[in-house]
Amino acid sequence: MLSTILNEVISLQPLAALGAALGASLAAIGAGIGIGKIGSSAMEAIARQPEAAGDIRSNMIVIGALIEGVALFAVIVSALAIFIK
Repeated sequence: MLSTILNEVISLQPLAALGAALGASLAAIGAGIGIGKIGSSAMEAIARQPEAAGDIRSNMIVIGALIEGVALFAVIVSALAIFIK
């Protein structure tokens, strides 16, 4: 039974590569949208309260780094799906 499942998985390798590429591209697009929303919200918050600009900016950088980390993790997982057989 297991050998039959493994043979089916191996035959779907090109489809897995397509899925991994699609996953990596969606992760990159999602990260771009997320960081864009963070930037626009931070600029709006700084315009409303200029005295809190330092705190807002530091929080924006931390959240941006977390989003980039998740996007990088998603791209690495997608790359592993392509190269590991």
